[in-house]
Amino acid sequence: QVQLVESGGGLVQAGQSLRLSCTASGSIFSTNTMGWYRQRPGKKRELIAEVTTDDVARYEFSVDVRFTISRSRENAKNTVILYMNSLTPEDTAVYYCNTVPWFPSEPWGQGTQVTVSS
Repeated sequence: QVQLVESGGGLVQAGQSLRLSCTASGSIFSTNTMGWYRQRPGKKRELIAEVTTDDVARYEFSVDVRFTISRSRENAKNTVILYMNSLTPEDTAVYYCNTVPWFPSEPWGQGTQVTVSS
């Protein structure tokens, strides 16, 4: 079973940066586009960035230019990284990683909370 573990969130001030990390177990990482999703308070979960197995990245317009997604193997772990720059309070959300598209058979991790103060 695929396990996804997100980390790196925290409380920052507007304009600051964070680096989120997601480790994925199982073969699903090597055969699927991976993405970062977020769920803002009172909103549905949304896809904001994705990276293909060929390292082609795509972004939702509100994070384009500010966020950078990448995938790699770090210490023998499959990892998806999200660098977030110029954060604003509108980026406050719980951030998750998962495949793109997401399949109902694939559980979500616990996510990592990002809170941006003004």
